[in-house]
Amino acid sequence: MQTKAFGKGGPQVSVIGQGTWYLDHGDRKAAVAALKRGIDDGMTHIDTAEMYGDAELVIADAIAGRRDELFLVSKVLPSNASRHGTITACERSLKRLKTDRLDCYLLHWRGSYPLADTVAAFDDLMAAGKIRSWGVSNFDTADLDELLDVAGEGKIACNQVLYHLQERAIEHAVIPWCAQHGVAVVAYSPFGHDDFPSPSSKGGAVLQSIARAHKATPRQVALSFLIRDPSVLAIPKASSADHAAENAAAGTLTLSGAEVAALDKAFPRGSKPRSLPML
Repeated sequence: MQTKAFGKGGPQVSVIGQGTWYLDHGDRKAAVAALKRGIDDGMTHIDTAEMYGDAELVIADAIAGRRDELFLVSKVLPSNASRHGTITACERSLKRLKTDRLDCYLLHWRGSYPLADTVAAFDDLMAAGKIRSWGVSNFDTADLDELLDVAGEGKIACNQVLYHLQERAIEHAVIPWCAQHGVAVVAYSPFGHDDFPSPSSKGGAVLQSIARAHKATPRQVALSFLIRDPSVLAIPKASSADHAAENAAAGTLTLSGAEVAALDKAFPRGSKPRSLPML
């Protein structure tokens, strides 16, 4: 499994991690087995959020006895992101995850509380040893500029954003901004939201061809394309152990320049949107 620095001067983290949105909606034993298999195969970066129902409880079952192997991330809802509310939400997540600290804690998206209040809470949590770093999710460059003014350089560990082959808006400005400031970019929903390219589509055919050349799967090729940038990591979700193993194998797949160009042509990034896409 390849690793990348998580933020400026941050730890090396598995370039393919494990997302957990809707993980609690299916078979719990299968979900726990998927997470465990992912960890076994090097996907030690696990992402969750207080918004994700009982996902934190499922994760707690999967990581019991293995906490020190992991890079564990959760998120605070904007409605809870006051200075006091952020601390309370973090402590609640720690209890549900059965751990004493998070490796990174994120503001899930921009809300009505001043960023200065949320950042102050993050600083309080770091001082208390309850989180080791902090970041944001679904922030466009204007929000990132404002956050940088509040926090200063070197404090923002990551920006977690929607990114997949058919949604490449972050390539216009968000990825360059994050690269300039040493902020990791974490791609959520890297296969899209129930709309992965069909093998019968033009883009799907390109994926199939490249996958055959590498004895890989189209989803592995898609993940490899996303993480081609030095600052980008991805957090696909898996509902089974086999699916987790498939995702993990993408962490050792490297595409050629010609293959990247073919995918770029098959899935053009399009023009810059007025606002940052998010789910």
